[in-house]
Amino acid sequence: MNTASVLARTTHTGLVITVFAVFVVAVVLISLLDASQSDTPRRFFVSGGRLSSARNGIAMFGDFISAATLLGTPGLIALAGFDGIPYLLGPIVAWAVILLLIAEPYHNTGRYTVGDVLAHHLRPRPVHLALGVATLVISLFYLTAQLVGAGALAAPLLGITGAVAQHFMMLFLGILMIIYVALSGMQGATLVQCFKAAFLMVASAYLALLVLAKFGWNPSDLLEAAAHRSGVGEHFLAPGARSPGGDADTLDSLSLQLGAVLGAAGLPHLLLRLCVVSDARAARRSVQWTAVLTCVFCLIAGVLGFGAAAVLGPEAITSGNSSGNTATLLLGGSLGGSLLLTVMSCVAFATILAVVAGVALAAATSVAHDIYGVVIRKGRATDSQEVRVARVSVVLIGCAATALSLWATRLNVSFAAGLAFAVAASAILPALLYGLYWRGFTTTGAVWSVYGGLICSVSLAVFSPAVSGTPSALFPDMDFAVFPLKYPSIVSIPLAFLLGWLGSVLGRDKPHPAARSAFELRMLAGSDVEAAEAS
Repeated sequence: MNTASVLARTTHTGLVITVFAVFVVAVVLISLLDASQSDTPRRFFVSGGRLSSARNGIAMFGDFISAATLLGTPGLIALAGFDGIPYLLGPIVAWAVILLLIAEPYHNTGRYTVGDVLAHHLRPRPVHLALGVATLVISLFYLTAQLVGAGALAAPLLGITGAVAQHFMMLFLGILMIIYVALSGMQGATLVQCFKAAFLMVASAYLALLVLAKFGWNPSDLLEAAAHRSGVGEHFLAPGARSPGGDADTLDSLSLQLGAVLGAAGLPHLLLRLCVVSDARAARRSVQWTAVLTCVFCLIAGVLGFGAAAVLGPEAITSGNSSGNTATLLLGGSLGGSLLLTVMSCVAFATILAVVAGVALAAATSVAHDIYGVVIRKGRATDSQEVRVARVSVVLIGCAATALSLWATRLNVSFAAGLAFAVAASAILPALLYGLYWRGFTTTGAVWSVYGGLICSVSLAVFSPAVSGTPSALFPDMDFAVFPLKYPSIVSIPLAFLLGWLGSVLGRDKPHPAARSAFELRMLAGSDVEAAEAS
């Protein structure tokens, strides 16, 4: 069954238009109602630091689960079987890293951005500038990927087709994102993300229950049917069922997984959420909430992936999308009819919009606080100036991301999202871990690590087969792919750690023991600074 025809058949109904319109109106009303509550940087950036751990954990889950996870992972499992399982384990391991190494010390030492953490014992201006630039690059990659995916999904969802319609939807969604993030900041983003998280879990769990019910609530029968329909038999449930087996493909998969696991711990919009609660204990509990929800959702995604393989088969899954990204939607249409297909499509749309909100807010926070407040104004910016710059930054960043998405409609969404994770793992995570746990880390090491990881990861991605030299590349008629892998993490992450060490050892500046000791005390015991600022 062709995906486009299925979507078109179901989305010409008044129900779809109604659901879409209600969601858009609700988002705009949320932003208008919360606009008056976002008049200071602390309220705009981190909701005053007073969210409960449960609410923040749910919102963080909504911020983390993107359309690539909702649509791409079940589709990959449906086509690759056992080889898709690592893509379910990656997010779980990522939250373990954040929980064990980052959550509490980051909250105790951070105010809004990663630059705030490192500036306690390093020179503020070069550190804030480097991390501000890295945050902008990561955010633009992520926003572009999400808007391209949203346009491709929302256009057929509303029963309109063609490149012009897709461009119109990307433009509309970019404008919608700008409106509600610029007006309400973290408060509005949190409400949208909590709504998306609840909607996502309920709809996905219901579809998974339909899958299990179809196979008599017996997971063994489900796996057996999936293997039978796969075309490769029992090999579908063993490693290497559909792997090409080449060294480059193996390294590419490893590089992608490495970036996915470590990149989540360096994504600016997730780190920002560690500062919206009152203390380090609440930050840890927020991550625990998110980790539990992620584990449950990954289990559901596994059921959906094998369910799509068992119910639809590979031919139907790839008929409309060769990568299998529509497997979840087709499964919903097959088991629940047009109504469930419509609901799952709306879930996917809400997923994209919620993630876009968090990323845009993190980028605006970095521009207003890191680049404007610290680098340009040298810490003398007033609260009203920072909020004003943040709102303007949302508009500019949103316009830039929308323009990039209109230009790069051929961009592979999974590649762009994976690249954002790779850049975060290369440019931010090494400097953050060094800053938290190595007493010998210096400003030179931080600058070398951030810029080195950023330049290496982006450069290798530009000269990869995902950009040129292949029929599915961004520039299929050109060939300047000199790096054999699509994802640079396996090279750029070790290089960033190496540069951080070399810069600290060879640089002229030396560690400051007194500042480092004060930082470590704050990292372990917390501080009353945030409470004093809030009061």
